[in-house]
Amino acid sequence: MSGAPRDGVVVLISGRGSNLQAIIDAVRAGQVPADIRAVISSEPGTPGLARARTAGIPSHVVNFRDFTTREEFDRALMQQIDGYQPRLVVLAGFMRILGKNFIDHYAGRLLNIHPSLLPEFPGLNTHARALRNGAKYHGASVHFVTHEVDGGPVIIQAVIPVLPDDSPETLAEGVLNQEHRIYPLAIQWFLEGRLSIEDGRVLLDGQPRPEQGLFQRESTPGDIPAGPI
Repeated sequence: MSGAPRDGVVVLISGRGSNLQAIIDAVRAGQVPADIRAVISSEPGTPGLARARTAGIPSHVVNFRDFTTREEFDRALMQQIDGYQPRLVVLAGFMRILGKNFIDHYAGRLLNIHPSLLPEFPGLNTHARALRNGAKYHGASVHFVTHEVDGGPVIIQAVIPVLPDDSPETLAEGVLNQEHRIYPLAIQWFLEGRLSIEDGRVLLDGQPRPEQGLFQRESTPGDIPAGPI
């Protein structure tokens, strides 16, 4: 696309890269005003790397197993990211806990998506935990990354009903569809300069983030809303 250079984004992955694909599709559709400059995986041979190659995006592996400490891994990862000078770093299924120096280096421009309605169910196995706890609603959250794991200020959430016959697998599928909706939207808002943080809360266009609506399970990930959910 001709015109002024667009803001650079680097995406970090560890697995299949379905959220990466949603971001790629949103960039191609003109929703997200970004140039995905690189995809970096902590795991070699992941399907997400193949998605990047198919899209013509430079891809790299920084294998955590090659380092004896998390600090060494973080430094190598930072060096790889900073070579692309991104405005935003996006964690899309990145399964490594990042250290303080890394988080401080990208403070205010590091996003993550988590498969629960934070602050409920931080960490792993969120769908099984939601079912065990009898949750009536579940969903996904996009948030800024801070030193507290899955504890940074929330930008946007999508909510779905938990169905009586749900398993962790069916609930995961329902949540993933909504992840594909809200992650590109949060990235769009960030790059358009519409997000700010005041007293630990995210503001959109200077106003408190609106309450999130309920999505039916049959909603499709390609039907991305134009404004707050």
